[in-house]
Order: sequence, then structure tokens, then C-alpha cells
Amino acid sequence: MNIANLWLTALPAMAGLALIAWAVATARRNVGLVDIFWSLFLLLAAAIYAVNSPDHGARALLALALVGAWSLRLAGYLAARNWNAPEDHRYRAIRARNEPGFAWKSLYLVFGLQAVLAWLIAAPLAAAIGAPGPLGAIDVFGAAFAAFGIVYESVGDAQLARFKADPANAGRVMDRGLWRYSRHPNYFGEFCVWWGLYAMALGTGAWWTVFSPLLISVLLLRVSGVTLLEKDIGERRPAYRDYAARTNAFFPGPVRRP
Repeated sequence: MNIANLWLTALPAMAGLALIAWAVATARRNVGLVDIFWSLFLLLAAAIYAVNSPDHGARALLALALVGAWSLRLAGYLAARNWNAPEDHRYRAIRARNEPGFAWKSLYLVFGLQAVLAWLIAAPLAAAIGAPGPLGAIDVFGAAFAAFGIVYESVGDAQLARFKADPANAGRVMDRGLWRYSRHPNYFGEFCVWWGLYAMALGTGAWWTVFSPLLISVLLLRVSGVTLLEKDIGERRPAYRDYAARTNAFFPGPVRRP
């Protein structure tokens, strides 16, 4: 099976997972629970590629391990944070714009869209897992870069969780640890993960899957990540404006003087 056909095999199962996620979120009236399922879409795709691939060499096993570690860590973290929390304000805004009937509309506006985006982003996984051949230098580099991204976003998430758990920090802006050098270290880590996995796909000759890391970069920087999250945060939290003035938005860098 060629890589393009292998890539297609995951789409029906990912659509099925989207339907399950929609049913769970609708029952709890919290569309924001889709965030928990985001990484599971990609893990499901990776598992399907592995099942449908005859060759499970070192590259495939390494890619599977990286996706598994990234997916299960992120899904567990978001489940612990969001399962009993109110619906995120970003999803409340989407709900308000699409009433009446948002419960049904969300099936394609939120969950179907997430499944399709995840399938598009999964393209390098089909190559890294499904293509035969020995592990090369670019695979090692890509795996190391992806592993760095997993660790980086995990540390950032853990630092933020500890900060929020301390009642003394209520109303304050997190500007410590990795958050001192970037306002979104978790998003930067995600960026590294997918460019690293693309490098592993590139090692198989699947250069055409470059749309995957480009898409995740656009989503993180301009769509559902930095831009959407910070759209009105300065109005809701005035102290954030000072933080933004001295701290890079995405790529880590030195603190700027006011």
C-alpha cells in the first residue's frame, strides 16, 4: 500500500471517534471537551497506520512511541483540567454565534472539523510509520526535535498547573519558568513535535507531507492558538498587557525591557 492510500485508511475511524466525542460533549453540554480528544485522533491514526503496515522497523516504532507519549500525556492533562470545568469562553462564543440548534451543528462545526484537521496533520505519520527503510540521520534529528517538543510543552503545562493551584496566584499572570521566555511555551512545544515528526517523514522521501507542519503552525499562530486565545485577554486581564509587552508570543526569547 502506498503512503497516500495508507494515509486515507485512518479517516473513517477518526470520523467515528469524532462522533463519540460529540456524544460525550453533548451529554455534558461542554463542547470544549473536544480538546481532550484532539491528541487521541492522532494516536488513533498512528495505530491504524501501524496495523496496516507490513514493516515495523526502527523508524515506525520510534514514531509510534513519540506519538503515544505526546498523545496520552496531553489527553490526560486536558482531561484532568477540563472534564469538570465550565465550557471554555472560546467555545461559548462559537455556541452563541450558532444558536439555535448548536448541539447538532457542533457535530460538523467542531467535531467533524477537528477530525478532518487531525487527519490532514497525520499525513507524516503515515510515511514515518508505513514506509520501509533504515533509520537515518534525519530520522534521528526529527525524533530528537519531537522529543524536545514533548518535554518542553509538558514542563510548561506542569508549571502553569502548579501556578494556578496556588490560591496566592489568583488574578496574577504566569510569567515564571518557561512562561518567562514565551507566552505560549505549550504551543511552541507542539510546533516542535510536528516539525520533528515531519522530519522523520522527510527521511522516507514524503516531502509532500510538509502541509501538515505548516497547517499546525498556522493553527497555533493565527487561528485557534495564540491569536484566538489573546483576542480579548488584555481586556479581561489588564496585567496581561504588561506581560505581553516584555515577553515573546511564541518563540522563546529574552525578556524585553519595558
